[in-house]
Amino acid sequence: MLNLPAAATPRISRDMDIALTSQQRPLTAVTRPEALISWLMFIAALVFAMVVVGGITRLTESGLSITEWKPITGAIPPLSEAVWVSEFEKYKQIPEYTQINGPAGMTLAEFKFIYFWEWVHRLLGRVVGVAFALPLAWFWVKQAIPAGYKPRLLALMALGGLQGTIGWWMVSSGLSARTDVSHYRLAVHLLTALFILGGLVWTALDLKMLSRNEQAKPAKLTGFSLAVLLVLFIQLLFGAWVAGLNAGYVSNSWPLMNDRLVPDGIDASKGALYALVNDPFLTHFVHRWWAWVAVIALVMLSRRTRQAGVRPASLAIHSAFGVQILLGIATVMTGVNIVLAVSHQAVGALLVAATVWGAHVLGHQKDLAHAQK
Repeated sequence: MLNLPAAATPRISRDMDIALTSQQRPLTAVTRPEALISWLMFIAALVFAMVVVGGITRLTESGLSITEWKPITGAIPPLSEAVWVSEFEKYKQIPEYTQINGPAGMTLAEFKFIYFWEWVHRLLGRVVGVAFALPLAWFWVKQAIPAGYKPRLLALMALGGLQGTIGWWMVSSGLSARTDVSHYRLAVHLLTALFILGGLVWTALDLKMLSRNEQAKPAKLTGFSLAVLLVLFIQLLFGAWVAGLNAGYVSNSWPLMNDRLVPDGIDASKGALYALVNDPFLTHFVHRWWAWVAVIALVMLSRRTRQAGVRPASLAIHSAFGVQILLGIATVMTGVNIVLAVSHQAVGALLVAATVWGAHVLGHQKDLAHAQK
């Protein structure tokens, strides 16, 4: 047996502590990620609420009612009749009012209605920012963020800030020459929100794995899951264009569009590619039928997820796309009923979350298979 001086024992102990990495040490009460998981899922719920309110804002044509971007002072709504009149006068200068709502005889009361939804949408954006930044700072100071997660959380916060800028970039497109916002910019705004939602869910799932096993590594996106997400992305992109072009109104029949498989009215005079991304009949047609490509991809993802032993994720995917299809059909056949249309957008966000869950399951399963080799 090797006899060491008593003074050497503490030094050896300290050296061994330094040699241990954070992944090798058991998670302490401070670094345990349950609180982080709850926080991220709360933020995801707020982002979901923003997507829903954004749908209402779009469908009520409320998005251009606030003609200025004031990130701080804009949180305070008009508090007097004089301020309401001032805001209404600003709105009267844009094409949406001069060409559409003005000739229709819009009243101040009607303006207050559309102003309310845009204000709530922007207020939710501010709430998301504060609800993300302040707890993140607290977790950071308390050293409660596991190793490797700080860059990802900072990236999510940066994306949230960028989303606010994108929102104003979208609104500004409808304040001068147009009577509505650019459908391209609308798509960027919606898809960025859904990307943030997916990132929040994915990160929370990684932390959940870490809470169960301190050796767990973040899941990696598989090639198959990436392909499924790409198919879903295309469907969501065309859905955003349908919303931006008001293409849901061009047909109220299903499965045929105005009694035809390929609808009359497609304007391809500027080329097929231009029509694909600008013509309301064609974007509606593609969104309607690409949905079945998405269904096939999601069924395959769901089956692989169930084979991996995570049946709840499989059920979530099936339920989400099943309800989404029914809502889509009902929205069309009711001439874009606002309740159904908003529900369609809301379930679309839930479908993104469910798909991310399934993709995470497969990514985690792949990591486990590599670790066992």
